[in-house]
Amino acid sequence: MQSHRFEIVSNGLPYLVEAVPFQFNNQKRFRITYNGGDENIFAWDSELKRLRAIDEDAATLPDDLEMEISRKLESVSF
Repeated sequence: MQSHRFEIVSNGLPYLVEAVPFQFNNQKRFRITYNGGDENIFAWDSELKRLRAIDEDAATLPDDLEMEISRKLESVSF
C-alpha cells in the first residue's frame, strides 16, 4: 500500500510523519514513523473510539502526538 507523509505540530514541536496502511486480520492498521525514528503500529481501539499505538514501544510515544496522529489518520482517506 502507498505511504502518506504529513506534518503535525504538537506542543509547539514539528513532526514529519509517515503512515503506511496495511491489513491485519481484516483490520486496517498503520505503520507510523515520525522524524525518521522507530516504527509504531496504530490500530483501532474500540474502547477509546480512536486509533492508537499498540506496539511494545507505544509507551515512549508522547500522548499528545499520538492523539494528533490519530486525528490526522482518521481524517485522511487511505
